[in-house]
Amino acid sequence: QVQLVESGGGLVQPGGSLRLSCAGSGRRYSIYLKGWYRQAPGKQRELVAVITSGDKINYADSVKGRFTISRDNAKNTVYLHLNSLKPEDTAVYYCNAEVKRAGVSYDYWGQGTQVTVSS
Repeated sequence: QVQLVESGGGLVQPGGSLRLSCAGSGRRYSIYLKGWYRQAPGKQRELVAVITSGDKINYADSVKGRFTISRDNAKNTVYLHLNSLKPEDTAVYYCNAEVKRAGVSYDYWGQGTQVTVSS
C-alpha cells in the first residue's frame, strides 16, 4: 500500500513562513514524488510547484519568488518552503506522486494539509 504523509501545515500570519513535508512509502512500489498542488474553498485544485522528470522546477506565477520546492531522494521526501505568505495562499495543500508497480503507473495524492494565512 502506498502512503504519502504530509505535514507542516497550520495557521500563520501574513508575511510568515511554513515548511511542508511529504514522505512517500510503499513496499513493492516505485514512488516518484512530483510536487505540490493546492485547493482553496470553492476553487479548483491548482499547481503550486512541481519537479519534472528532468529535474526542471515549475512554479505557479502566484508563488514565484516566495515558495521553494526541494526533494530529498534518499528520504523519499519532497518539501515546500512557503515564505512571505499571503491570505490568498490559504488552501489545502496536496502532495502528488507518480506510483509504479508491475509496469503500471498512476497518479497518487496525499491526504492534504491545511494552510491558513490570517491575522
